[in-house]
Amino acid sequence: MTETTNARKIAFATFVRRALDEARATRAWSGTEVSRRTGVSRQTINRWVRGDWASDPEAERVVAFCEGLGLSPTAAFAALGWDRAGAPRDAAPPPMDPDVEALLRRLVDPQVSDAEKFHIRETIRYLAYRPTLPLDSRKRGKQAG
Repeated sequence: MTETTNARKIAFATFVRRALDEARATRAWSGTEVSRRTGVSRQTINRWVRGDWASDPEAERVVAFCEGLGLSPTAAFAALGWDRAGAPRDAAPPPMDPDVEALLRRLVDPQVSDAEKFHIRETIRYLAYRPTLPLDSRKRGKQAG
């Protein structure tokens, strides 16, 4: 194993460990919950933490892990030393819904209580992961209303 490969493994393991610590501290998520929310198996996450991988992690899994934890995959890609030339750096992000912006502002506002921030996060999680109703059910609901 080259020194560069070893450094990349250590950097990515550190990134994953910090992400897991943050999920435990701020959301009280267990390893099983992180796995469920990200769609990445506990075994894979544990291999990443140990730096126990022969070939680079799959980009889709890294992205799923990051998105499930609300992190930017860019930091994970940087830890892995991957070229991030896919998207131009100065590309503007898509416009955000004003209600979502308001929620994000409340989550970083020091004047908002931790209890309220917890409820905002839990509501967002519920909405993000709830099962989607079949199209037929949605049509019936509109007809009844």
